[in-house]
Amino acid sequence: MKNVKKIVAMAMAAALCVVSLTACGGSSDASATFVIGGSGPLTGPAAVYGIAVKNGAQIAVDEINAAGGVNGMTLELNFQDDEHDAEKAVNAYNTVKDAGAKVFLGTVTSTPCEAVVEKTKVDNMFQLTPSGSSVKAVQYENAFRICFSDPGQGTAAAQYIGQDLGLKKVAIIWDNSDVYSNGIYEKFKAEAANAGLEIVSEQSFQGADNKDFNTQLIAVNEAAPDIVFLPIYYQAAALILQQANQAGFDLKFFGCDGLDGIIGQLEGDAALAEGVMLLTPFVADDPDEKVQSFVKTYQEKFNEVPNQFAADAYDGVYVIKAALEDAGVKDASVAVSELCDLLKASMVKITVEGVTGTMTWTADGECAKTPMGMVIKDGNYTAIAD
Repeated sequence: MKNVKKIVAMAMAAALCVVSLTACGGSSDASATFVIGGSGPLTGPAAVYGIAVKNGAQIAVDEINAAGGVNGMTLELNFQDDEHDAEKAVNAYNTVKDAGAKVFLGTVTSTPCEAVVEKTKVDNMFQLTPSGSSVKAVQYENAFRICFSDPGQGTAAAQYIGQDLGLKKVAIIWDNSDVYSNGIYEKFKAEAANAGLEIVSEQSFQGADNKDFNTQLIAVNEAAPDIVFLPIYYQAAALILQQANQAGFDLKFFGCDGLDGIIGQLEGDAALAEGVMLLTPFVADDPDEKVQSFVKTYQEKFNEVPNQFAADAYDGVYVIKAALEDAGVKDASVAVSELCDLLKASMVKITVEGVTGTMTWTADGECAKTPMGMVIKDGNYTAIAD
């Protein structure tokens, strides 16, 4: 009988321990741990973007926790691989939601982001994408972004080429099957005349599986442009640079954030990227103290220089912190929908000084900050001198 009583007592103690993990030395209670969910491609051809976002976000989480957290809450990042696939991104969102995520940082790329925002809208979960740049990625009231939008990039690129660089003749090579590429191309073309640009050649291709760009390059070279605009991702851009070199074409190239990563893609042919320019919100050699602190930490942890995707994600976590503080949220057990309404109201009031610039937001989810010109020089991304 004593043994039976002892077993019952032990079972009751175990049950109490499950109910109160903190009292039994386990993890903290739900009111003290604020979970940030997220997803992006950690494997596959777009992994350079997702890995950078995860790494940048984790650095911010660690820094904030080391400084005391947010209103007494400790941050926790739950970041899942979506392989740059819309269906897998939805699965990743469901995974982090089931794990207790209160906000969603993601997704990293536009097409998956468009799929996930349909789900966060239904749940009324606050969503902040670091780099999903398509218009539909933030089409609902619960969704905001850190990066520039596709139309914004197209307009800014045309203005920068025509006004800052003072060039006149431009050719374009774009992927007409891709949301990102089309969004930038259409706005660039619309803004070109206002920026004093003449589009001398427009060449398209279809899909990431396209490997042969010789037809497009021959047409572009014959048009003799001052510069070739590439509103595409770095994988295709790397092939274009290689094939232009093989053909003996002396062409200059300009792109947007999708070209960030092209140096690594070229590997032994990295010299082919010499002189390639792009617009970015972040340059690692910026002397700003915040930037250099972030770059130093990133290099120490991951043995590489952070790209703009890492920087946008790093800023994204600090934006979430600022919105939580503005909203006065002190209990991580707050309901997702209630929290979303609080954060939406805060986003249009806060100003965040980040490593990607001074940021403010409008109610439609768009971030206002200033783009910078960047050029690849001696294998490094360097700010274009004024």
